[in-house]
Amino acid sequence: MTTETKKLRIGILFGGRSGEHEVSVISAASVISALDPEKYEAVPIGITKDGRWLAGASAHKMLPPALQEVLRTGESVMLSADPNVAALVPVNNSRPDALRVDVVFPVLHGTFGEDGAVQGLLDLAGLPYVGSGVLGSAVGMDKDVQKRLFLQAKLPVGDFLAIPRSEWEKSRAKVLRAIVKKFRFPVFVKPATLGSSVGMTKAHNAKELATAMDFAGEFAQKIMVEKSIRGREIEVSVLGNEDPKASIPGEIVPHREFYDYAAKYLEEGTRLLIPAKLTRAQVKRFQHDAVRAFRALECLGMARVDFFLEHRTGKILLNEINTIPGFTSISMYPKLWEASGLGYRQLLDRLIELALAQHRERQRTKYTIELPAAASSNAIE
Repeated sequence: MTTETKKLRIGILFGGRSGEHEVSVISAASVISALDPEKYEAVPIGITKDGRWLAGASAHKMLPPALQEVLRTGESVMLSADPNVAALVPVNNSRPDALRVDVVFPVLHGTFGEDGAVQGLLDLAGLPYVGSGVLGSAVGMDKDVQKRLFLQAKLPVGDFLAIPRSEWEKSRAKVLRAIVKKFRFPVFVKPATLGSSVGMTKAHNAKELATAMDFAGEFAQKIMVEKSIRGREIEVSVLGNEDPKASIPGEIVPHREFYDYAAKYLEEGTRLLIPAKLTRAQVKRFQHDAVRAFRALECLGMARVDFFLEHRTGKILLNEINTIPGFTSISMYPKLWEASGLGYRQLLDRLIELALAQHRERQRTKYTIELPAAASSNAIE
């Protein structure tokens, strides 16, 4: 007689209130399609652009048509911050048992999803989740803070300048002078707390620079200006908790002047070279620095680490880390692991295992002090 193993219910959290909403939806569809149906039950949880949490029919309408049969009923829901509930709570207070999940898989890119906000809510709710915690997520989202931490860890980065949006709006001429003094054109300008190249511009002169600053400021309270580096774009996937491992490196060859949002998601022509054509020593260096970057930001579970290999000098420069990398069919993170010997479905298995392991580790931590009965009584008096 055999005992049937209970399937884990995986809450796929997608959409969200960021400029990367559409990318998140595509990533979620890929993850749902790849989850092993023998092991898991996918529970899509969509967050609309105005912040409403949906499950059931309302959530599956956000997914591509081919996946809309995943769910049969609809609910407007919210996540309870009470760890004794550990479930999505229907707004109309019905069907609470049907909305329990065992692990949350956030496939939320950008603001309110990749920046520690959702991770903090999941910690309050006492739910295991895939990926970094509040700290790793927050510093991984802020390109200014992460670069400062990389420098502290003695990891090489290109020249950069972070400017608060309020400072730019108050002292435009002064800020422009500071940028022109520090950099030679062209420069890259982008929001400091967003990904997928949303809001990013390559400025070739002072006029374009001012326009780029205004554009980036629409998406974040802090604006990043970075030196334009002529070189190859190399990416490495990292997987693990206390003992992270790095994939083989891959290379992005954009068909546009640089790898912007359109080149990533809207147009064909960009090439992904896996593995990247590198020397054995370069491969080891990229992998070593990718793991160091992962640890410097105290990341967990997964991250994609992006580098430049400068043409003129041959220097390896760390660009940024992405704690919730894209999971679309064309995304580098799963493709690099597939080329390293870990298939998409097995990668999802491993990420869920790491989420559960990290949850067990969190539960070992004491958050309250148990006073002796007499001391407790005296304190009350």
